Amino acid sequence: MKMTVEIDCTPTEARAFLGLPDVTELNERLVKEMQARLEQNMAMASPDELVKAWTTFGAGAQEQFRKLMTAAAESAMGAGARPK
Repeated sequence: MKMTVEIDCTPTEARAFLGLPDVTELNERLVKEMQARLEQNMAMASPDELVKAWTTFGAGAQEQFRKLMTAAAESAMGAGARPK
């Protein structure tokens, strides 16, 4: 036998019914804090600094990827695989 029950309630009513705590105030404070930190960090970051950081990360990531591929190729060649 299959039975379906549909309950129409708000998230607040569902939390209360299940005995879960009301975290609305905590969530609002968390969102405000995140917004404040984001605004503070964005004010400190100039476009020049952002581009500089992104290009530095990009070059480092490319070098790491190259090293990874080189190590994988050397490992495959050592295992008897032929380079194509």
